[in-house]
Amino acid sequence: MKGKNEQRAGLLYGIGAYAMWGLVPLFWPLLEPSGAIEILAHRMVWSLGVVAVALLAVRRWAWIGELVRDRRKLGLIAVAAATITVNWGLYIWAVNNGQVVEASLGYFINPLVTIAMGVLLLGERLRPVQWAAVATGLAAVLVLAIGYGRPPWISLVLAFSFATYGLVKKKVNMGGLESLAAETAVLFVPALGFLLWLATTGRSTFTAGGAGHGFLLAATGIVTAVPLICFGAAAIRVPLSTLGLLQYLAPVFQFGLGVLYFKESMPPERWAGFALVWLALSLLTWDALRTARNNRALAVKLLATAAAAPATATPATPAAETTGTAAPPTTTGTPSAASTLSDAPDPTQEKVT
Repeated sequence: MKGKNEQRAGLLYGIGAYAMWGLVPLFWPLLEPSGAIEILAHRMVWSLGVVAVALLAVRRWAWIGELVRDRRKLGLIAVAAATITVNWGLYIWAVNNGQVVEASLGYFINPLVTIAMGVLLLGERLRPVQWAAVATGLAAVLVLAIGYGRPPWISLVLAFSFATYGLVKKKVNMGGLESLAAETAVLFVPALGFLLWLATTGRSTFTAGGAGHGFLLAATGIVTAVPLICFGAAAIRVPLSTLGLLQYLAPVFQFGLGVLYFKESMPPERWAGFALVWLALSLLTWDALRTARNNRALAVKLLATAAAAPATATPATPAAETTGTAAPPTTTGTPSAASTLSDAPDPTQEKVT
C-alpha cells in the first residue's frame, strides 16, 4: 500500500511540475514593461535565494566543498549556466513577443535533438524506429521552415540549448537542487551587476513599477525553483518511462495557450509541421516503452535463471577430479540484467523552463 501511495504522490508531483512549466507563458507577460534581459537577471538572482533556503531546509551542503575542489565539474557547471542562460532568455523573449507556439515547438523537438546529439557526439547507435523518428523530425523542420518563410530559429535554439544543457548535466551528475544552486551561483554576480547598473542608470523597472511589480520580479525565483523541486520529488517515486510521457505535458500546454489564449496564427503548413513532430514523438515514445518492457522481461528471465542455477548444478566430472584441473567456465553471450537495463533509453530530462 505504501508503494502505491508513493507512486500516486510521485505522479501528482510530476503532473504538477510539468503543468507549472506548461502554464509559465501566462506569467512572463505580467512582468512587462521589464525587458527579457532584466527579467532573466532577476530570475537568476532570486532563484539562488529560493534554492539556498531549500538547501538550508534539507541541510544539504557537503556537495559544495566537493564541487569547489573539482575543476572539471566547475567548468561543466559554467557551461551549463551559459547554455541555460541562452535558453531562459530566449524563451522569455519569445513569450513576450508573441512566439509562444514556436517556443513550444522547441520543447517538442528537444527529445529528437537529444537523440541526434547522442549519435553525433557520443557515437550512440539508434534502433530503426529511432532513425525513423529523427528523419520525421527533420521533415517537420523543413515543412515549418517553408510555412514560416524562414527556419524556426527560436525552436531550434531552444531545443539545441536545452539538449546541450541536458548533456552537460549528465556529465556533472548532480542532484537537481544542487546543480541549480551551483548554476545560479555562477550567474549571480553578473546578473546582480547588471541589475545594479540598470538601477544606477535609471533604467530599472524593479522599483519604478511599484511594489506589485517588484514582488512579481522577485517571484521569478519561486517560479523557477518550485517546479524543479516537484520534479525531483517525482523522479524518485515513479519510473523513468512515466516521467518520459509526462514531459510532453509542458509543450502541449504551451501550444494550447499559444493557439487558444494568445490567438497566434496556425496556417495549414504549420499544422502539417506540428503533425509531423507529433508523429515523430509518438514513434519515439512507442519505441522507448517497448524497449523498456522487453528489458524488464529479459531481466526477470535472467534473474529466474540465476536463481535456479544452484539447484541444477552438476557435480564435477571424474576427469576433472583426477587431473586436478578445473573445467573452464562456459559462456552463453547473454548480457547481464544490469547491462541490459542500462541500455534502456532515458526518456526524461531535467526541465528548467
